Amino acid sequence: MAIPSGVKAQIEAGKIRVEGPKGKLALAIPTGIAISLENNTLSFKRPDDTADSKARHGLTWALVSNMVEGVSKGFSRTLEIKGVGYRAQVKGKALGLTLGFSHPVDFPLPEGVTAKVDGNTKVTLESADKALLGDVAAKIRALRPPEPYQGKGIKYSDEVILRKAGKSAASK
Repeated sequence: MAIPSGVKAQIEAGKIRVEGPKGKLALAIPTGIAISLENNTLSFKRPDDTADSKARHGLTWALVSNMVEGVSKGFSRTLEIKGVGYRAQVKGKALGLTLGFSHPVDFPLPEGVTAKVDGNTKVTLESADKALLGDVAAKIRALRPPEPYQGKGIKYSDEVILRKAGKSAASK
């Protein structure tokens, strides 16, 4: 795996650290996987061809690849809020949400995740850590998942909600 310019990688005892313009990330290397850094290229080696070794090898490669891409370009996830009176706003290090409850919901954003709100209904989350970003987006969506009848709630921008017809008069 080639490391882009502007990104530095360090391999220490059982850990790999990646640093770039978007932040710093670290990962504990699973047992049995060897990572070497030569000429801005990371190489991954496994001890044997068992299924467990192959799985750890692929997982480690994918996690490190996401780390390198995250610190160089970053990741973003967009959520859309739909419903009468439903809205969002950024309040310092928290996301203020009005979702039809009797009270507003303040969702604290963890370190490394930033939010932008466009037009009160479109929330864009950005982070260098792909796993943390997905976790935060899922937790925000879980506050008011979209319902199938009117589509009200919080959904991912690329998510398709299958709609149901609702009640209809019985015909004789």
